[in-house]
Amino acid sequence: MNNTLFLTPGSGNSFKPALVMRQTERRCAVRYLDVLVGENRQPEYLAVNPRGKLPFLVLADGRGIGESNAIAWWLAEGTALMPACAATRAQALQWMIFEQTSLEPAISPARFFTHIVPSQREAHAAEMPRWLDQGYRALAILDEHLAQRDYVTDHGYSVADVAVFGYTHLAGEGGFDLSRFPSVARWMRNVRRSPGYVEIDALLAP
Repeated sequence: MNNTLFLTPGSGNSFKPALVMRQTERRCAVRYLDVLVGENRQPEYLAVNPRGKLPFLVLADGRGIGESNAIAWWLAEGTALMPACAATRAQALQWMIFEQTSLEPAISPARFFTHIVPSQREAHAAEMPRWLDQGYRALAILDEHLAQRDYVTDHGYSVADVAVFGYTHLAGEGGFDLSRFPSVARWMRNVRRSPGYVEIDALLAP
């Protein structure tokens, strides 16, 4: 039995492990589910992951790993994307946690209701200022961090860059003006120049 990675097209969270897999040449069987039509809520998938969330990795021995950054971390283990130094691994975890607690919770819903399902944007108009404010504050912190460095950690390009890039590079689709953050823009260009990089629409094409 092979490792199987369940993904959904268009998702910044699915993009992260998919890009790590591509750049490390790790091998997993890939299955795509369309959350917009509820394929992740069907009994077949709920038997695999009762929470119904994506992405999700099922290992060859049957164990499951959820959460995009945890899956990306597992895929990066033992490769050039994983920092060797314990302090730098902790630094990577610091920014991967920051991504999930400060960047993704603001950028993802703003993008979802602006770009993925714009028909529902008006219904969430009252929440949009809060998402934009939170996202801009998080992007400012990231921009300051990147002002004097090329990548997120001292390791160089790593799994932490993939994780932070996942939704940051999609922020424009949520109404964020990324031109306000020149260090972030420079860093995103660096990520796009990394070996094996593929844009989200091509990488997550079923």
